[in-house]
Amino acid sequence: MTRSTTPVWDPTIRLFHWLLVALIAFSWWSGEQHDLERHRLSGYGILALLVFRVYWGFFGPRTARFSSFVRGPGAVAAYFKGLGHRTASHADGHNPLGGWSVVAMLLAVGAMVTAGLFASDIDMLYDGPLATYVSFDQSSAASDLHSTIFNVILALVVLHVVAVVFYLAWKRQNLVRPMVTGKRPVAAGEDVTDLRWSPVKALIGIVIAVAFAWVVSTGFQFGNAPAY
Repeated sequence: MTRSTTPVWDPTIRLFHWLLVALIAFSWWSGEQHDLERHRLSGYGILALLVFRVYWGFFGPRTARFSSFVRGPGAVAAYFKGLGHRTASHADGHNPLGGWSVVAMLLAVGAMVTAGLFASDIDMLYDGPLATYVSFDQSSAASDLHSTIFNVILALVVLHVVAVVFYLAWKRQNLVRPMVTGKRPVAAGEDVTDLRWSPVKALIGIVIAVAFAWVVSTGFQFGNAPAY
């Protein structure tokens, strides 16, 4: 039986993607509202997501693994040259250019969260859980860096949206639908293989991610966990 679609994104990758979108948006909103307690909680959620994504980049299915989409400059240059063709590409996961955009986003979000953990505002109304490990000047610098990196993330988000629109308008390829359904169209003559992923490994990754975020939230002082 010929299949018209093939699995490309497992449920955990899709959940990670949309939760990250939601939490970054919520972090921006809570920061603008000076709701620092919810802003802090959102940051811990983002930290847990990042830890899980790194774990899943090594133990997840083929399309989630870094080894499948982090390519060298030659592969990126070759793919970039082919962007002018209107034929849709059916990459099994991230293409070489998109793969590096994922890495850039993960690094930027990771840097923003890390800076937030050490941040302290000038009025001493908010301290990150790790602010006590650095000086006040270093903590204030971390707060400024936290805000600056968020602007970098906004720029990466804009580039991501532009890329999605480009693929839809020029190549007639919808990149959003697979991130919702988990499936993409099959090209003519393409060999179709199932996407195998382990719910047990996913659960292990979730436990590790949540535990790590909780430990960080206590400032590594397990007897004095913050009261939410």
